[in-house]
Amino acid sequence: MIKNILIVDDSALMRRVLSDIINKDVRFHVSEYATNGLEALDIMKSRAKEFDAVLLDINMPKMNGIEFLEKLNEHDIKATVIIVSTIAKKDARETITALELGAFDFITKPESYVEVNSNQFADRILKRLTFATKAEEIEESEDELACGLTEEEPKDSKKGKSGKAKPVTDSKTGGKLVALACSTGGPKALHTLIPALPANLDAPMLIVQHMPSGFTKSLADRLNEISPIKVKEADDGDVLEKGTVYIAKGGHQMRAVKKRNGEYYLKVTKESARRGLLPCADIMYESLTDLDYDHIVCVVLTGMGGDGTAGIKKLNKSKNIYVIAQDEKTSVVYGMPKVIKESGLVNEVLPLTEIADAITKKAGVH
Repeated sequence: MIKNILIVDDSALMRRVLSDIINKDVRFHVSEYATNGLEALDIMKSRAKEFDAVLLDINMPKMNGIEFLEKLNEHDIKATVIIVSTIAKKDARETITALELGAFDFITKPESYVEVNSNQFADRILKRLTFATKAEEIEESEDELACGLTEEEPKDSKKGKSGKAKPVTDSKTGGKLVALACSTGGPKALHTLIPALPANLDAPMLIVQHMPSGFTKSLADRLNEISPIKVKEADDGDVLEKGTVYIAKGGHQMRAVKKRNGEYYLKVTKESARRGLLPCADIMYESLTDLDYDHIVCVVLTGMGGDGTAGIKKLNKSKNIYVIAQDEKTSVVYGMPKVIKESGLVNEVLPLTEIADAITKKAGVH
C-alpha cells in the first residue's frame, strides 16, 4: 500500500527536492504540499487521516513548525511528523522542542548543492519514512544490524552464560548504576521517564541517545529544567555522582572508567563511529565490565537497530545486572527493545510510564 506524504516547507526548491526523492520510491507518494504551518493546519483539519507522514520545516512565515505542532496537539490531530530543517542543526533547542511536542524524528537539510544531490540525504529521508510509516520491510543496513552483535558472539550463539537473565540479589557492599540506551523516539520517551525519577536516586545514570553533535546539550538542559533529578551532557572527566543523569555527547563515544583512588569518572572522546553509531550504547555498556558496581540496571528504550544488546551480553558475563525493556505498544520504533528481549536477558518488559518506578525500586533512594 502506497504511503501518502504531506510536505510543509516555504522553499519551492526544497519542496521539489523532497518530492523527487520520495516519488522515486514506489512505496511513497507526495500527495499534498503546504508553504507554511497555517496552510498545513487547514489541510490537516480536514484530511489528517489521508497522510501517513508529514515532512515539516521549522522556520516558516505565518506559522512556523513549532507552532504547527502545538496546534496539532491543541486540536488533538494525530500525525507522524518528521522535522526537515536547517534550524535542526543551527538551533538544537528548537529541535528538542519539536520532539517534545511529538515529532517522530528529525533530519537536517543539506548545506550545499552537492549534498542535496547526494544519495546520503535521500537515504536519510527514505529510511525515516520507512520506519515512521511502517512501510513494507526493507533490509536493515549493516550499521543497524551489526551493532547488536559482536564477532565473538554471532547471531545464533547462546545468550550470555545461560541464555537467561541472571537473578538479581540485593547489593550489600558495592554501589549501583543505571545505564540506558535509546534512539528513534528516545527524546520524547526521556521527557516522560526522566522527570519521573527522584532527585535522590541512589545511583548515577548514564544515557546513550543516538544524536548528532550539538543536540545532546539542548536535550540535557531541557530535561534538567523539567526534572527533580540533575541532568547534564557528559563531559570528559565528570566524576559519577548519585542522583545525576549523564547524557552521552553527540558525535562522541562515552565510557565509564575507574580512577586509582576508586572514583568512577567518564571518558568522553572524539573518535570513529562504531558501525555508524556515535555515540554507541555497546561501547558504554562494555566499559562497565571494568567497574566494581555490583548492581547495574540496564534499560533499553525505543529505537532502530539493536545497539546495546551486545554490550549488555558482555556485561552479563561478569556483573550482576537487571534488564528492563520498553514494551512494543509504547515504543515509537520497536527495534532496540525487541532485540534485547529476544536475547533472553530481559527481566522486565514495561510500558514507558512504568519504567521510572522500576528503576527507582531497583536503584533505591538515598
